[in-house]
This record gives sequence, C-alpha cells and structure tokens, in this order.
Amino acid sequence: MTIQEILAHELNIRLGQVESTIKLIDDGNTIPFIARYRKEVTGSLDDQVLRTLFDRLQYLRNMQAQREKIIESITEQDKMTDELLKSIENATTLTELEDLYRPYRPKRKTRASIAREKGLGPLAETIYEQAHDCPDIMELAEQFITQDVTTAIDAINGAKDIIAETISDDANVRKLLRNLCLSEGNINSELCDKEKPDVYKMYAEYSEPIRKIPGHRILALNRGEKEGFLKVNVIVNENNALEIIFKANVKGNSPASDLVKDAATDAYSRLIFPAIEREIRNDLTETASESAIKVFSMNLRQLLMQPPVKGKTALGLDPGYRTGCKVAVVDPTGKVLDTGVIYPVPPHNKIEE
Repeated sequence: MTIQEILAHELNIRLGQVESTIKLIDDGNTIPFIARYRKEVTGSLDDQVLRTLFDRLQYLRNMQAQREKIIESITEQDKMTDELLKSIENATTLTELEDLYRPYRPKRKTRASIAREKGLGPLAETIYEQAHDCPDIMELAEQFITQDVTTAIDAINGAKDIIAETISDDANVRKLLRNLCLSEGNINSELCDKEKPDVYKMYAEYSEPIRKIPGHRILALNRGEKEGFLKVNVIVNENNALEIIFKANVKGNSPASDLVKDAATDAYSRLIFPAIEREIRNDLTETASESAIKVFSMNLRQLLMQPPVKGKTALGLDPGYRTGCKVAVVDPTGKVLDTGVIYPVPPHNKIEE
C-alpha cells in the first residue's frame, strides 16, 4: 500500500481526504490553520485527526527514506538477496528496518572488527559451523598465532568476539528477545546513596511488569533517574533469553558448541540486551509523553468549556471573512443554546441579513 492508503486505512477516512490534507501540509500550512480554515478541503477533519495524520505521515516518510537508503547501501555492497529485499520492503517499523540493516551497516572499530583485522575470521567461521568432526580447537587456533595474536587462547577469544557480533546482528533473534522483554520483563528501580526527597520513597525497591506500567510512573522514574535519586533498569529472566539465542545458534553435537555458547552469552550481555533495554525505555518514554499530552489537552478543554461568566448568558463571535463569522450562545451553566454563521463583512457584506 502507498503511504496515502496506509493513512486512510489507519484513520478510517477517505483516501481523497488524506491526499488533500497531505497537499495542504506539503504547501506549508500548519495543522491549526488547516483545521480552522480548510474544512471544505479536508472534509471537516478535526484537529486531533489532522495531528495524528501529520505525525504518522512524518513517521512513514522517514521510514520510506530509510528503507531506500538501506536498500541502496546493501545493493552497493553486493549483498542484497531476494529474501532480504522482501523482508526490508515488508518491514512496518523503523526498528525492524534497523535490525535488518544491522549486519550490513558500516561499523566503527569493535572487538570483532579488530579480530577480523588480525585474520581470525576463518577460525571464527570454523568454530561457529560446529561440525561434528571439528578438529581440536586449540590445535586449530595455534595455526593463527602471529605477531598480533600471541597465543592460541588469544586467537580463540578473538574468534568468539566475531561470533558474538554475528549473533547480535541476527534480526530474528533480536525480535524474539525484544518480545520476551515486553511480555515478561519488569521495570525495576532502586534508590541511589545520595539523600533523597520523600517523593521517591515508593520507588526504593520498586518493580512492575513492562506490559502494565502506566505512563505517569514511567515519567516519574525517568525524572528520579535524571535527578540522580533513582537507578532504573529493565529486568528479564536471563535463562529464558539465553535459551532463545542458544536455540538459534548452538548445535550440541560438536566440540566447538561450548565456545559458541560462551560467545552467545557474551553477545547477549554485552551487545544485545543493553541495546534492547535502551529501545524499550525510549519507546516507553515516548508513549508516556504522548499520553501525558493527551491528558493535559483534555483537562485544558474542560477548563475552556466552563461557563465564561458566572450567572450570565454569553454570545461568542469567531471572526471570518470568506467563511463568515461563527456565532455561539451559551447559558449561565455553559450549555450551548444556539450556533450559526453570519456574513457582515467583505466579500459578502450581508449586514442587514
């Protein structure tokens, strides 16, 4: 589906409304202006729908631009396959795209890249293959001793770094681990040593499932962490997480399997989990912030809809030229008695009417 079709489906509005609104946005019109003065173009979409459309439009366009950039980068590396291209085209979130691109992204200097520079790539491939008739690893590693790799143990450790990075780049494993954290993980907090205000006492030894924690608690934990009173982290059963990685990477019938298991454990603790923890907390914060804004807007709406003058009936005018002046009358309790439109100014000049 095109971006316009996706938006029409998600917002349950007509495709023509989406296309007209996007044109107004692309012409530089703001959402308040469109909501107030371009109702005849958008089909009377209200400001909340328009804001949602605008935010999703920006997200989908950013994702499409990133998708094209990723396809171009992988193609230039001559590593694109039909299966990978299909996965990239079917990705529905930026997180999915980034997971797919991770193995092909130009990397900064890492322990794995240093090991590859030392020529330990073939050793890592042999270990990771975990053949049933795999030769003695220590004897094999001795063949890779050089000026930069002084012992067989150093060679094996370098190979394990390469394997760990390979495992951490697996998009499917990351997706499974992310889902595990979201479904079974907890947000934990504890107080730091420094003197604390009473407001954070309830978070001294606090834990709540990620799938249940409300937005206002996320924002409170973030604030306490930022102020230095709280230490906040994501907790998930490590055995369950490692089981997912082992199932995807470890073959139990090879002498090399224990080394791959060590590399997988290192990949999880050093590379995968810290990244997933950051992603989850960022997503929770973003969702909580959006929810807080909605609550504040609802409270403001209720405040603005209160009776304007105690004990008085009031008439309000919203000036307009081309579309006329909107008129509303409310009684002393704030109840709307009547509404209408008059045209007393140019270009209509219907003063007598």
